[in-house]
Amino acid sequence: MIIVQKYDIAIIGGGVLGTTISYWLSTLYDLKICLIEKEHDVALHSSTRNSGVIHYPFYIDPKKKKNFARAAFLSHDMWKVLANENNIPWVQGGTIEIALDEEQHKTLEKYMVLGKENGLTEEDISILDSNELKQKEPNLNCHSGLYCTKEGSTNYGLLTKAVSELSKKNGTNFLLKHNVKHVEETSKETNIIFSDNSSLTANFVINCAGGNSLDVAKKFRLLKDYSDLHFRGEYWVADSNIANLVKTNIYTVPRYPEFPFLDPHWIKRASGETEIGPNAVPVDSPEAYDSFVTDIPTTLSKITDIVTGSTKKLLLNTDFISLISKEFLSSISKSAMVERVKKFIPAIKPEDFPKRGTAGIRTPVISPEGSFVSEMIEIEGKNSFHIVNYNTPGATGAPAYSAFVVKKLQEKGILKQPKNQKDSIWDFNKIIEQD
Repeated sequence: MIIVQKYDIAIIGGGVLGTTISYWLSTLYDLKICLIEKEHDVALHSSTRNSGVIHYPFYIDPKKKKNFARAAFLSHDMWKVLANENNIPWVQGGTIEIALDEEQHKTLEKYMVLGKENGLTEEDISILDSNELKQKEPNLNCHSGLYCTKEGSTNYGLLTKAVSELSKKNGTNFLLKHNVKHVEETSKETNIIFSDNSSLTANFVINCAGGNSLDVAKKFRLLKDYSDLHFRGEYWVADSNIANLVKTNIYTVPRYPEFPFLDPHWIKRASGETEIGPNAVPVDSPEAYDSFVTDIPTTLSKITDIVTGSTKKLLLNTDFISLISKEFLSSISKSAMVERVKKFIPAIKPEDFPKRGTAGIRTPVISPEGSFVSEMIEIEGKNSFHIVNYNTPGATGAPAYSAFVVKKLQEKGILKQPKNQKDSIWDFNKIIEQD
Protein backbone atom coordinates (compact mmCIF):
# COMPACT_ATOMS: atom_id res chain seq x y z
CA MET A 1 0.00 0.00 0.00
CA ILE A 2 1.42 3.37 -1.09
CA ILE A 3 0.99 6.14 1.49
CA VAL A 4 0.51 9.54 -0.15
CA GLN A 5 1.79 12.49 1.86
CA LYS A 6 -0.87 15.08 2.70
CA TYR A 7 -0.12 18.79 3.21
CA ASP A 8 -2.17 21.83 4.05
CA ILE A 9 -0.17 24.00 1.64
CA ALA A 10 2.29 23.05 -1.10
CA ILE A 11 4.50 25.74 -2.65
CA ILE A 12 5.96 25.02 -6.10
CA GLY A 13 9.28 26.79 -6.63
CA GLY A 14 12.35 27.04 -4.40
CA GLY A 15 13.54 30.42 -5.54
CA VAL A 16 13.57 33.64 -3.55
CA LEU A 17 9.79 34.11 -3.83
CA GLY A 18 8.70 30.59 -2.92
CA THR A 19 11.16 30.49 -0.05
CA THR A 20 10.02 33.80 1.46
CA ILE A 21 6.35 32.78 1.11
CA SER A 22 7.18 29.55 2.95
CA TYR A 23 8.85 31.59 5.68
CA TRP A 24 5.82 33.84 6.25
CA LEU A 25 3.36 30.93 6.24
CA SER A 26 5.47 28.87 8.62
CA THR A 27 5.93 31.88 10.91
CA LEU A 28 2.26 32.81 11.04
CA TYR A 29 0.58 29.40 11.04
CA ASP A 30 0.86 25.91 12.50
CA LEU A 31 0.15 24.22 9.18
CA LYS A 32 1.76 21.30 7.39
CA ILE A 33 3.66 23.08 4.63
CA CYS A 34 5.99 21.77 1.94
CA LEU A 35 8.08 23.56 -0.65
CA ILE A 36 8.64 21.66 -3.92
CA GLU A 37 11.86 22.29 -5.85
CA LYS A 38 13.09 20.28 -8.84
CA GLU A 39 16.78 21.02 -8.18
CA HIS A 40 19.00 19.65 -5.39
CA ASP A 41 18.96 22.98 -3.53
CA VAL A 42 17.06 26.25 -3.39
CA ALA A 43 17.97 29.38 -5.38
CA LEU A 44 19.97 27.67 -8.14
CA HIS A 45 18.44 29.65 -10.99
CA SER A 46 17.39 33.32 -11.28
CA SER A 47 17.54 33.87 -7.51
CA THR A 48 21.31 33.39 -7.70
CA ARG A 49 21.95 34.05 -11.38
CA ASN A 50 21.28 37.79 -11.30
CA SER A 51 23.26 41.01 -11.01
CA GLY A 52 22.91 41.07 -7.23
CA VAL A 53 21.89 44.73 -7.38
CA ILE A 54 19.76 46.08 -4.52
CA HIS A 55 17.12 47.96 -6.49
CA TYR A 56 15.23 50.98 -5.25
CA PRO A 57 12.11 51.91 -7.27
CA PHE A 58 13.09 55.26 -8.73
CA TYR A 59 12.41 54.02 -12.29
CA ILE A 60 9.20 52.00 -11.80
CA ASP A 61 5.81 53.42 -12.74
CA PRO A 62 3.62 52.74 -9.66
CA LYS A 63 0.50 52.78 -11.82
CA LYS A 64 1.74 50.07 -14.21
CA LYS A 65 3.83 48.05 -11.75
CA LYS A 66 2.46 48.87 -8.31
CA ASN A 67 3.34 45.53 -6.71
CA PHE A 68 6.93 45.61 -7.93
CA ALA A 69 7.43 49.22 -6.88
CA ARG A 70 5.95 48.94 -3.38
CA ALA A 71 7.65 45.63 -2.65
CA ALA A 72 11.09 46.87 -3.74
CA PHE A 73 10.75 49.98 -1.58
CA LEU A 74 9.74 48.05 1.56
CA SER A 75 12.09 45.09 1.10
CA HIS A 76 15.32 47.09 1.03
CA ASP A 77 15.64 47.36 4.81
CA MET A 78 14.23 43.85 5.33
CA TRP A 79 17.03 42.28 3.28
CA LYS A 80 19.59 44.52 5.00
CA VAL A 81 18.58 43.20 8.43
CA LEU A 82 18.85 39.58 7.25
CA ALA A 83 22.20 40.23 5.55
CA ASN A 84 23.67 41.82 8.67
CA GLU A 85 22.50 38.97 10.92
CA ASN A 86 23.99 36.33 8.62
CA ASN A 87 27.19 38.12 7.55
CA ILE A 88 26.01 38.20 3.93
CA PRO A 89 27.74 40.86 1.77
CA TRP A 90 25.83 44.14 1.56
CA VAL A 91 27.61 46.94 -0.31
CA GLN A 92 25.52 50.10 -0.57
CA GLY A 93 27.65 52.03 -3.04
CA GLY A 94 24.79 53.56 -5.00
CA THR A 95 23.73 53.48 -8.64
CA ILE A 96 23.86 56.13 -11.34
CA GLU A 97 21.32 55.85 -14.16
CA ILE A 98 22.89 57.85 -16.98
CA ALA A 99 21.54 59.79 -19.95
CA LEU A 100 23.71 60.14 -23.04
CA ASP A 101 21.76 63.06 -24.51
CA GLU A 102 19.02 65.59 -23.77
CA GLU A 103 16.24 63.25 -24.87
CA GLN A 104 17.37 60.59 -22.38
CA HIS A 105 17.74 63.30 -19.74
CA LYS A 106 13.97 63.86 -20.01
CA THR A 107 13.54 60.23 -18.98
CA LEU A 108 15.63 60.88 -15.87
CA GLU A 109 13.36 63.79 -14.99
CA LYS A 110 10.37 61.43 -15.30
CA TYR A 111 12.19 58.97 -13.03
CA MET A 112 12.56 61.66 -10.38
CA VAL A 113 8.76 62.08 -10.38
CA LEU A 114 8.19 58.30 -10.26
CA GLY A 115 10.75 57.88 -7.51
CA LYS A 116 9.02 60.43 -5.28
CA GLU A 117 5.65 58.82 -6.00
CA ASN A 118 7.19 55.55 -4.78
CA GLY A 119 8.36 57.09 -1.50
CA LEU A 120 11.93 58.16 -2.25
CA THR A 121 13.24 61.46 -0.91
CA GLU A 122 15.79 63.99 -2.19
CA GLU A 123 18.34 62.28 0.04
CA ASP A 124 17.73 59.05 -1.89
CA ILE A 125 17.76 60.37 -5.46
CA SER A 126 19.14 63.43 -7.25
CA ILE A 127 20.03 64.41 -10.81
CA LEU A 128 23.67 65.37 -11.45
CA ASP A 129 24.96 67.15 -14.56
CA SER A 130 28.04 66.01 -16.47
CA ASN A 131 30.41 68.21 -14.41
CA GLU A 132 29.06 66.93 -11.11
CA LEU A 133 29.36 63.36 -12.36
CA LYS A 134 32.94 63.96 -13.48
CA GLN A 135 33.80 65.00 -9.93
CA LYS A 136 32.29 61.79 -8.61
CA GLU A 137 33.39 59.44 -11.40
CA PRO A 138 36.17 60.98 -13.56
CA ASN A 139 36.11 58.10 -16.06
CA LEU A 140 32.37 58.34 -16.71
CA ASN A 141 31.32 60.19 -19.85
CA CYS A 142 27.64 61.16 -20.18
CA HIS A 143 25.16 64.03 -20.41
CA SER A 144 23.67 63.62 -16.93
CA GLY A 145 22.75 60.98 -14.38
CA LEU A 146 20.24 60.14 -11.67
CA TYR A 147 22.15 59.09 -8.55
CA CYS A 148 20.37 56.74 -6.12
CA THR A 149 22.25 56.40 -2.83
CA LYS A 150 20.22 53.43 -1.53
CA GLU A 151 21.18 51.02 -4.29
CA GLY A 152 24.15 48.68 -4.08
CA SER A 153 24.90 44.97 -4.27
CA THR A 154 24.31 41.80 -2.27
CA ASN A 155 24.05 38.04 -2.85
CA TYR A 156 20.41 36.96 -3.26
CA GLY A 157 21.35 33.30 -3.40
CA LEU A 158 22.82 33.46 0.10
CA LEU A 159 19.85 35.52 1.33
CA THR A 160 17.43 32.93 -0.06
CA LYS A 161 19.30 30.09 1.64
CA ALA A 162 19.25 32.00 4.93
CA VAL A 163 15.47 32.39 4.64
CA SER A 164 15.10 28.69 3.80
CA GLU A 165 16.92 27.74 7.01
CA LEU A 166 14.55 29.93 9.04
CA SER A 167 11.58 28.35 7.28
CA LYS A 168 12.89 24.84 7.98
CA LYS A 169 13.21 25.69 11.68
CA ASN A 170 9.54 26.65 11.57
CA GLY A 171 8.67 23.21 10.22
CA THR A 172 8.51 23.64 6.44
CA ASN A 173 9.40 20.43 4.59
CA PHE A 174 11.67 21.19 1.62
CA LEU A 175 11.11 18.52 -1.02
CA LEU A 176 14.18 18.83 -3.26
CA LYS A 177 14.66 16.94 -6.54
CA HIS A 178 10.88 16.84 -7.03
CA ASN A 179 9.87 17.85 -10.56
CA VAL A 180 6.15 18.42 -11.08
CA LYS A 181 4.93 16.28 -13.97
CA HIS A 182 1.15 16.47 -13.68
CA VAL A 183 -1.56 17.85 -11.38
CA GLU A 184 -5.13 16.79 -10.68
CA GLU A 185 -7.07 19.67 -9.12
CA THR A 186 -10.53 19.11 -7.64
CA SER A 187 -12.81 21.45 -5.72
CA LYS A 188 -11.37 20.15 -2.43
CA GLU A 189 -7.67 19.35 -2.98
CA THR A 190 -4.87 18.93 -5.49
CA ASN A 191 -2.89 15.79 -6.26
CA ILE A 192 0.63 16.54 -7.52
CA ILE A 193 2.44 13.80 -9.46
CA PHE A 194 6.20 14.02 -9.90
CA SER A 195 8.50 12.80 -12.67
CA ASP A 196 9.39 9.66 -10.70
CA ASN A 197 5.62 8.96 -10.39
CA SER A 198 5.59 9.64 -6.65
CA SER A 199 2.88 12.05 -5.51
CA LEU A 200 1.44 14.15 -2.71
CA THR A 201 -1.87 15.79 -1.93
CA ALA A 202 -2.37 19.37 -0.78
CA ASN A 203 -5.42 21.33 0.29
CA PHE A 204 -3.96 24.41 -1.41
CA VAL A 205 -1.10 25.03 -3.86
CA ILE A 206 0.92 28.20 -4.48
CA ASN A 207 2.77 28.29 -7.80
CA CYS A 208 5.78 30.62 -7.91
CA ALA A 209 8.11 28.58 -10.11
CA GLY A 210 9.91 31.48 -11.78
CA GLY A 211 10.80 30.74 -15.39
CA ASN A 212 8.63 27.62 -15.25
CA SER A 213 5.62 29.28 -13.59
CA LEU A 214 3.58 29.65 -16.79
CA ASP A 215 4.16 25.97 -17.64
CA VAL A 216 3.02 25.01 -14.13
CA ALA A 217 -0.07 27.24 -14.41
CA LYS A 218 -0.99 25.51 -17.66
CA LYS A 219 -0.85 22.16 -15.86
CA PHE A 220 -3.70 23.64 -13.78
CA ARG A 221 -5.45 24.57 -17.07
CA LEU A 222 -4.85 28.29 -16.56
CA LEU A 223 -3.46 31.03 -18.84
CA LYS A 224 -3.78 28.81 -21.91
CA ASP A 225 -3.64 31.77 -24.32
CA TYR A 226 -0.41 33.17 -22.86
CA SER A 227 3.13 32.38 -23.99
CA ASP A 228 6.60 33.17 -22.71
CA LEU A 229 10.09 33.69 -24.06
CA HIS A 230 13.43 32.97 -22.41
CA PHE A 231 16.25 35.51 -22.75
CA ARG A 232 19.75 34.78 -21.48
CA GLY A 233 21.62 37.76 -20.07
CA GLU A 234 25.39 37.42 -20.41
CA TYR A 235 28.16 39.32 -18.61
CA TRP A 236 31.91 39.81 -18.90
CA VAL A 237 34.16 40.17 -15.84
CA ALA A 238 36.58 43.09 -15.72
CA ASP A 239 40.25 42.51 -15.03
CA SER A 240 41.31 43.71 -11.59
CA ASN A 241 43.44 46.52 -13.04
CA ILE A 242 40.31 48.34 -14.35
CA ALA A 243 37.69 47.04 -11.89
CA ASN A 244 37.64 50.34 -10.01
CA LEU A 245 37.78 52.59 -13.06
CA VAL A 246 34.24 53.53 -11.99
CA LYS A 247 33.29 52.80 -8.38
CA THR A 248 29.49 53.06 -8.71
CA ASN A 249 26.92 50.85 -10.44
CA ILE A 250 26.11 52.41 -13.81
CA TYR A 251 22.81 51.79 -15.59
CA THR A 252 21.65 53.37 -18.85
CA VAL A 253 18.25 54.68 -19.89
CA PRO A 254 16.44 51.96 -21.88
CA ARG A 255 16.27 52.59 -25.61
CA TYR A 256 13.22 50.36 -26.08
CA PRO A 257 11.15 50.50 -22.86
CA GLU A 258 8.32 48.51 -24.47
CA PHE A 259 10.63 45.46 -24.58
CA PRO A 260 12.04 43.80 -21.43
CA PHE A 261 15.65 44.14 -22.56
CA LEU A 262 18.22 45.69 -20.27
CA ASP A 263 20.55 48.29 -21.72
CA PRO A 264 24.22 47.90 -20.76
CA HIS A 265 25.33 48.10 -17.13
CA TRP A 266 28.60 48.46 -15.26
CA ILE A 267 27.99 46.34 -12.16
CA LYS A 268 29.95 46.40 -8.88
CA ARG A 269 29.21 42.99 -7.37
CA ALA A 270 29.21 42.33 -3.64
CA SER A 271 32.03 39.82 -4.23
CA GLY A 272 34.31 42.68 -5.29
CA GLU A 273 34.22 41.86 -9.01
CA THR A 274 33.10 44.29 -11.70
CA GLU A 275 31.06 43.11 -14.70
CA ILE A 276 29.55 44.56 -17.86
CA GLY A 277 26.33 43.34 -19.47
CA PRO A 278 23.79 42.05 -19.99
CA ASN A 279 22.45 41.29 -23.42
CA ALA A 280 19.19 39.40 -24.10
CA VAL A 281 19.77 36.28 -26.19
CA PRO A 282 16.73 34.08 -26.98
CA VAL A 283 17.13 30.50 -25.73
CA ASP A 284 14.80 27.51 -25.55
CA SER A 285 14.45 27.06 -21.78
CA PRO A 286 14.87 28.91 -18.45
CA GLU A 287 17.98 26.82 -17.74
CA ALA A 288 19.88 27.25 -21.04
CA TYR A 289 22.90 29.00 -19.51
CA ASP A 290 25.65 27.71 -21.78
CA SER A 291 24.03 27.11 -25.18
CA PHE A 292 21.15 28.28 -27.34
CA VAL A 293 19.60 24.80 -27.40
CA THR A 294 19.03 22.58 -24.34
CA ASP A 295 17.90 19.44 -26.19
CA ILE A 296 15.83 18.61 -29.26
CA PRO A 297 12.50 17.93 -27.44
CA THR A 298 12.77 21.19 -25.48
CA THR A 299 13.61 23.15 -28.61
CA LEU A 300 10.80 21.63 -30.64
CA SER A 301 8.34 22.29 -27.82
CA LYS A 302 9.40 25.96 -27.65
CA ILE A 303 9.21 26.39 -31.43
CA THR A 304 5.71 24.90 -31.40
CA ASP A 305 4.69 27.27 -28.62
CA ILE A 306 6.02 30.27 -30.58
CA VAL A 307 4.36 29.24 -33.86
CA THR A 308 0.97 28.43 -32.33
CA GLY A 309 0.88 30.88 -29.40
CA SER A 310 0.71 34.63 -28.89
CA THR A 311 4.48 35.02 -29.34
CA LYS A 312 4.18 34.67 -33.11
CA LYS A 313 2.68 38.19 -33.24
CA LEU A 314 5.99 39.58 -31.99
CA LEU A 315 7.73 38.20 -35.06
CA LEU A 316 5.88 40.81 -37.13
CA ASN A 317 7.46 43.62 -35.08
CA THR A 318 10.49 44.85 -37.04
CA ASP A 319 11.98 46.68 -34.02
CA PHE A 320 11.85 43.43 -32.03
CA ILE A 321 13.54 41.41 -34.80
CA SER A 322 16.23 44.08 -35.22
CA LEU A 323 16.95 44.03 -31.49
CA ILE A 324 17.21 40.24 -31.44
CA SER A 325 19.84 40.26 -34.17
CA LYS A 326 21.95 42.78 -32.22
CA GLU A 327 21.62 40.70 -29.06
CA PHE A 328 22.96 37.64 -30.90
CA LEU A 329 25.92 39.68 -32.11
CA SER A 330 26.79 40.79 -28.58
CA SER A 331 26.72 37.14 -27.51
CA ILE A 332 29.23 35.87 -30.05
CA SER A 333 31.38 39.00 -30.00
CA LYS A 334 32.94 40.35 -26.81
CA SER A 335 33.93 43.49 -28.74
CA ALA A 336 30.27 44.19 -29.53
CA MET A 337 29.41 44.02 -25.84
CA VAL A 338 32.34 46.25 -24.87
CA GLU A 339 31.42 48.80 -27.53
CA ARG A 340 28.08 49.32 -25.81
CA VAL A 341 29.80 50.28 -22.57
CA LYS A 342 32.55 52.35 -24.24
CA LYS A 343 29.87 54.92 -25.06
CA PHE A 344 29.94 55.99 -21.41
CA ILE A 345 33.23 54.53 -20.11
CA PRO A 346 35.52 55.20 -23.11
CA ALA A 347 38.73 53.99 -21.45
CA ILE A 348 37.82 50.28 -21.53
CA LYS A 349 39.02 47.77 -24.16
CA PRO A 350 37.94 44.18 -25.01
CA GLU A 351 41.14 42.76 -23.56
CA ASP A 352 40.18 44.25 -20.18
CA PHE A 353 37.50 41.53 -19.84
CA PRO A 354 39.26 38.14 -19.79
CA LYS A 355 36.37 35.87 -18.76
CA ARG A 356 32.60 35.52 -18.92
CA GLY A 357 30.50 36.19 -15.84
CA THR A 358 27.49 34.24 -14.57
CA ALA A 359 24.66 34.15 -17.10
CA GLY A 360 21.06 34.46 -15.98
CA ILE A 361 17.74 34.00 -17.76
CA ARG A 362 14.69 36.23 -17.73
CA THR A 363 11.33 34.81 -18.84
CA PRO A 364 8.84 37.54 -19.78
CA VAL A 365 5.25 36.52 -20.51
CA ILE A 366 3.48 37.40 -23.75
CA SER A 367 -0.20 38.38 -23.64
CA PRO A 368 -2.79 36.88 -26.03
CA GLU A 369 -2.51 40.17 -27.98
CA GLY A 370 1.20 39.58 -28.56
CA SER A 371 2.70 42.18 -26.21
CA PHE A 372 4.99 41.82 -23.19
CA VAL A 373 3.13 41.79 -19.87
CA SER A 374 4.59 44.48 -17.57
CA GLU A 375 3.22 43.47 -14.14
CA MET A 376 3.23 40.05 -12.54
CA ILE A 377 0.13 37.94 -13.16
CA GLU A 378 -1.82 36.67 -10.15
CA ILE A 379 -4.53 34.12 -10.91
CA GLU A 380 -6.55 31.65 -8.86
CA GLY A 381 -7.39 28.04 -9.63
CA LYS A 382 -9.91 25.84 -7.82
CA ASN A 383 -7.52 25.35 -4.89
CA SER A 384 -4.44 27.19 -6.08
CA PHE A 385 -2.86 30.62 -6.45
CA HIS A 386 -0.38 31.34 -9.25
CA ILE A 387 2.24 34.07 -9.56
CA VAL A 388 3.51 34.31 -13.13
CA ASN A 389 5.86 36.82 -14.81
CA TYR A 390 7.64 37.65 -11.56
CA ASN A 391 10.66 39.43 -13.02
CA THR A 392 13.11 42.17 -12.04
CA PRO A 393 13.22 43.70 -9.44
CA GLY A 394 11.62 40.53 -8.08
CA ALA A 395 14.59 39.40 -5.99
CA THR A 396 14.77 42.79 -4.30
CA GLY A 397 11.05 42.89 -3.54
CA ALA A 398 10.49 39.26 -2.46
CA PRO A 399 10.22 39.67 1.35
CA ALA A 400 7.48 42.32 1.15
CA TYR A 401 5.70 40.94 -1.90
CA SER A 402 5.48 37.47 -0.34
CA ALA A 403 3.82 39.10 2.69
CA PHE A 404 1.35 40.78 0.30
CA VAL A 405 0.53 37.34 -1.14
CA VAL A 406 -0.23 35.95 2.31
CA LYS A 407 -2.40 38.99 3.03
CA LYS A 408 -4.37 38.42 -0.19
CA LEU A 409 -4.97 34.79 0.73
CA GLN A 410 -6.23 35.97 4.13
CA GLU A 411 -8.59 38.49 2.52
CA LYS A 412 -9.96 35.81 0.21
CA GLY A 413 -10.68 33.57 3.21
CA ILE A 414 -8.22 30.93 2.06
CA LEU A 415 -6.12 31.60 5.16
CA LYS A 416 -7.53 32.48 8.56
CA GLN A 417 -6.16 35.33 10.64
CA PRO A 418 -3.04 34.05 12.48
CA LYS A 419 -3.22 33.47 16.22
CA ASN A 420 0.20 32.48 17.52
CA GLN A 421 2.88 34.11 15.40
CA LYS A 422 6.37 32.70 15.94
CA ASP A 423 9.35 34.94 16.55
CA SER A 424 10.27 36.58 13.26
CA ILE A 425 13.16 38.52 11.82
CA TRP A 426 10.58 40.69 10.01
CA ASP A 427 7.32 42.26 11.20
CA PHE A 428 4.43 40.94 9.07
CA ASN A 429 1.82 43.44 10.29
CA LYS A 430 4.12 46.41 9.74
CA ILE A 431 4.73 45.33 6.13
CA ILE A 432 1.13 44.63 5.12
CA GLU A 433 -0.05 47.90 6.64
CA GLN A 434 2.03 49.65 3.98
CA ASP A 435 0.68 47.60 1.06
